Amino acid sequence: MSLYATQDEKKQAAAKAALKHLPKGGILGVGTGSTVNFLIDLLPELQLEAAVASSQATADRLKKLGIEVVDMNHVGSLDAYVDGADEIDRHMHMIKGGGAALTREKIVASIAKKFVCIVDDSKWVDQLGRDFPLPVEVIPMARSAVARKLVSLGGDPVYREGVVTDNGNVILDVFNLNILNAIDL
Repeated sequence: MSLYATQDEKKQAAAKAALKHLPKGGILGVGTGSTVNFLIDLLPELQLEAAVASSQATADRLKKLGIEVVDMNHVGSLDAYVDGADEIDRHMHMIKGGGAALTREKIVASIAKKFVCIVDDSKWVDQLGRDFPLPVEVIPMARSAVARKLVSLGGDPVYREGVVTDNGNVILDVFNLNILNAIDL
């Protein structure tokens, strides 16, 4: 029997553990997703100077807690970036972006000195892409062309209907990729 009764309790425990790896004060990069939301609720403990959000949803949640949200263009670097993952393998390769903020997440993470990833045991897999699709953000005019390329790589892309990213783009969820070597892909 699991120590935690529900998936939300696992996420909450993972968020609390991650808090110990984040610097107090300063400016923190904050990702997007259900697990990150549990962490955001704990961030007032860190007495942050400000945060850079990877999505409008994250920015709204941070602001409700009284945490100032600043534009990344006004920040040279971040002490840390914190986010969740949809899947993670033993090589620490991940599938991220199920929350449709993947492009901004990568951009914000790129200026951080440290990446803290919040995952519970349900996210660990032997092979990426077998159980969770790989999300790909695409400019709308290129959706069909990108989908054809993804098919040529062995994937089965599915347009995520009704979802438009904060960048005005669409998401293709790529099923059946069975990613053996994430770097080569």
